[in-house]
Amino acid sequence: MRKLRCILLLLSIWANSSWAQNKPLSQRMAATAMTLWKDTLPSGKWTYDHGVVLKGIEGVWMQTGDGSYFKYIQHCMDEFVTADGGIKTYKAEDYNLDNILCGRNLLTLYKVLGTEKYYKAATLLRQQLKNQPRVTEGGFWHKKRYPDQMWLDGLYMAEPFYAEYAATFHDDAAFDDIANQFILLEQHARDPKTGLLYHAWDQSHKEQWAAPKTGLSKNFWGRADGWYAMALVDVLDYFPEQHPKRAELIAILNRLALALKNYQDPKSGLWYQILDKASAKGNYPEASASSMFVYAMAKGARKGYLPVSYLSVAQKGYKGIVSKFIETDATGQTNLNGTVSVGGLGGKPYRDGSYEYYLSEKVVTNDPKGVGAFILASVEIERLAHINEGKGKTALLDSYFNNEHKKDITGTAMPFHYKWDELPNSGFSFMAHLFHNYGVSTQTLNDAPTSANLKKANIYIIVDPDIPKENPDAKFIEAPHIKAISDWVKAGGTLVVLNNDTGNAEFKHLNMLMAKFGMQFNEGSRNHVTGTQFEQGALSIPAGNPIFKNTQKVYIKELSTLKLTSPAKSILTDKGDVIIATAKYDKGTVFAVGDPWFYNEYVDGRKLPADYQNYQAADDFVKWLISTTPTAKKH
Repeated sequence: MRKLRCILLLLSIWANSSWAQNKPLSQRMAATAMTLWKDTLPSGKWTYDHGVVLKGIEGVWMQTGDGSYFKYIQHCMDEFVTADGGIKTYKAEDYNLDNILCGRNLLTLYKVLGTEKYYKAATLLRQQLKNQPRVTEGGFWHKKRYPDQMWLDGLYMAEPFYAEYAATFHDDAAFDDIANQFILLEQHARDPKTGLLYHAWDQSHKEQWAAPKTGLSKNFWGRADGWYAMALVDVLDYFPEQHPKRAELIAILNRLALALKNYQDPKSGLWYQILDKASAKGNYPEASASSMFVYAMAKGARKGYLPVSYLSVAQKGYKGIVSKFIETDATGQTNLNGTVSVGGLGGKPYRDGSYEYYLSEKVVTNDPKGVGAFILASVEIERLAHINEGKGKTALLDSYFNNEHKKDITGTAMPFHYKWDELPNSGFSFMAHLFHNYGVSTQTLNDAPTSANLKKANIYIIVDPDIPKENPDAKFIEAPHIKAISDWVKAGGTLVVLNNDTGNAEFKHLNMLMAKFGMQFNEGSRNHVTGTQFEQGALSIPAGNPIFKNTQKVYIKELSTLKLTSPAKSILTDKGDVIIATAKYDKGTVFAVGDPWFYNEYVDGRKLPADYQNYQAADDFVKWLISTTPTAKKH
């Protein structure tokens, strides 16, 4: 009997290991990180290393809808953030830019949960930047103990947090400062011959590592350029579209990307520890820098900051990383080899920035900086798998009929409830992420729909039109809107209507629109759920469903059902009730369900048990929507 149990245990380990190896590499490396660092990094200190890992894991959460990743991020930050918003082991008086990076994780937690301690902790870091010592031209010192020095590393440590904080809490004046940090360092650190950036610049020219005439360090350290490249693409996520210096940041990214492309090893696709000395004695391909360049180029090209040709550069680099540095050990754990443990300048013992110095640092397995960068790179590469399927198409989200506002922590009235960039339960950020995975652009329509402004959309989404108790200035769907929308559908558009149940939705005017397509929302509510009795909201999706092809079980609570006439037909019926319906209307298509079903509360994995497949359903839905508009031609 004991022998049988051992055999069964071994079979179980083998099966689980085999199953795990079929998962995407982002998930496999995230599992390694969550195993190695269950609570915090071995140092036990507030450190940028953890921030890189957690940003990677945040990306995996967005890619999977698995709430365990979010819980891990929260757990790791809660090891340091006190109930009153303090940060254990953090010392503001050190003025160390390395201490800023984890603020990005705090902002994610605050946006999702609304818990004030994360806002307070993030604001401590923002206060450090307000007082951070600067060179005379305005750039941040890397650390108080490194006077007059700007390092490439510091741009990643500080600027993405700085930009996200400014965008979140309406500090518009900060963006000039953020742009100037990049511009200033490129002006001083860029080598005109290679296009690469030296690791650091000492304005005083006093450091032993600094060239007497320029103040620059001696070498192009791979990871330093990697930090700078990642900082650029991450800052651009939050940089205002109309800001006059946005174009300068994109130009800097393009110059750097071209230089990096030129120094990519043509055979392996990798980049070396010292970027321009691939053939020098002792130099070697390095994992963290290669991962950072892959991330920056893949994301930059995906978002349109870089030419699409850089996708092939990134994919070649990623293939090289996997071939050279990724291994699976006997336990089934995925490991990353080939990361240099550290690279710095000055200090004790003194680091002189020489070629010999950079080659003297240890190369290790599963260094958090490398692991985090590899997860980030893996997520970006995985997002490219279907990127061309919806290319050129636009999903337009109504914010006219649904236009609720509430004051944020600064007292500013902000739109909320079913918005693309909204991270809490009430937002559509996960569905936006899925649209972007397929190359679909997401935009918002703040005005009434007209034939002119609907032309830019392939997909138009109306969610839960306001009622006066939600919005005293509620806008109702009237005859001109019905004509504009139905004419647009007739010409080939796809209309998505996600209503709500009685007491939370407007039926009369919405049903006037839906009558054009043979649909009516029934006033009422079904699938009432008490507390966490989630089975009360469970719905089974039979095999062969034309939309939800990979989904078997979903959760929808408190929804209105549908009454149908031609041309509408049921896509999901439960206990005699029509739950989901579609209609063909001339060249176009209409989809309807009586709940804002695809919002974060149902798809981000933080609430529902793991057997519910709402994230998978959202992915199936996005793929189907793309299929209903088979060409990229605008209607």
